[in-house]
Amino acid sequence: MQRFYPWVLVALLWVVCFLNYADRQAIFSIFPLLKSEMGLSPVQLGVVASCFMWMYALAGPFAGWVVDRISPKVVLVGALAFWSAITGATALCHSYEPLLVVRTLGGLGEAFYFPAAMALIGAAHQAATRSRAMAIHQSSVYAGTIGGGAISAVVAEQHGWRISFLLFAVAGIIFAAALIFLLRPAAIESRAVAADPLTDFFRGVSSVLRSGRVTVMILTFMGANFVAVVFLTWLPTFLLEKFHMSLGNAGISSTVYLQIASVLGVLLGGVLADQFASRRSGGRQRIQAIGLLGGVPFLFLIGSSVSMGGLIGGMIGFGFFKGMYDANIWASLYDVIPVEKRGIAAGVMNSLGWLGGGFAPILIGAFTRQFGLGACLSATSVIYLALSGMLFLLAREMSVDRSLQTA
Repeated sequence: MQRFYPWVLVALLWVVCFLNYADRQAIFSIFPLLKSEMGLSPVQLGVVASCFMWMYALAGPFAGWVVDRISPKVVLVGALAFWSAITGATALCHSYEPLLVVRTLGGLGEAFYFPAAMALIGAAHQAATRSRAMAIHQSSVYAGTIGGGAISAVVAEQHGWRISFLLFAVAGIIFAAALIFLLRPAAIESRAVAADPLTDFFRGVSSVLRSGRVTVMILTFMGANFVAVVFLTWLPTFLLEKFHMSLGNAGISSTVYLQIASVLGVLLGGVLADQFASRRSGGRQRIQAIGLLGGVPFLFLIGSSVSMGGLIGGMIGFGFFKGMYDANIWASLYDVIPVEKRGIAAGVMNSLGWLGGGFAPILIGAFTRQFGLGACLSATSVIYLALSGMLFLLAREMSVDRSLQTA
């Protein structure tokens, strides 16, 4: 069991991450129902999506700092129980303001997951298997996105939109109780809380942001998250309005093609990155750059397509190359950050990444009135193009530095 536990850990966290993304994605498929039931405008719906991400972003550095100082297992189990209860409370909302409150609290709870999960995986897996382990874990992001969007839409058509939130809440609370017995504490040193925790916290954040390489990866993550959030939030509405799908079909189609392709891309990206990284410095960043560059034409195709065939092809291509980038988000970060700072580094990166993504729903909701939703979706291809260039330059710099060190 000792030998296989690192992979058992990945399997357990895969389920938690599935619930993490299902809980946050479920609401997007029912935007048309919320719009009619509560009389919400596109900008108000954008705020419903963004308030989750803003709180998620604000809490991220603190969550990472906490993970560096107390047991990641305790943090993870507590976070899962908390955000599951908040997900259930969504079913009790009957107006705009309570909906904003529960979405904001959901962002607070979920912010603690990734720093804790990455600390556990990083401690259990060495560099030789780290990309593959994190890539397998990352595949649950896409499965959870499919599950949240599809289940929410189908259940809403049959039984009303509130039931799916109760189902996800019960599942999360039960699994949190099981993890108390199934998870082992991470075999890493937890730092004691300093005499002045506030100063210690800001010192940790500052030390992370002083690294130019980390800053480039954070900026890239912000841009990639912006694009991802645009599609998570508005693709179901785009399919419903342009292709006249039913609510259920739009919820399923907006997630299944893109996310299944992402699973294939993330698994391939993990394998290739471990191989590239063993041969040359900057190998993981190079795979990420290839993923972003490959996604450019498919992003443009999604928004401009006039046929279902073109739309599906665009979603599959974008999903596959997005997965290649996503496979190495955290493994690439761990290549350039000391072990004792991984928690706060992951928290800062996750925070700023989702801060960038948090503006996406509102901006697209506003620009849709002037340019149309399809044009806004296609325009995100320009962001991917710029980001790929940044990562190619970073990978080249890392490779040159390694060559000079070994010369």
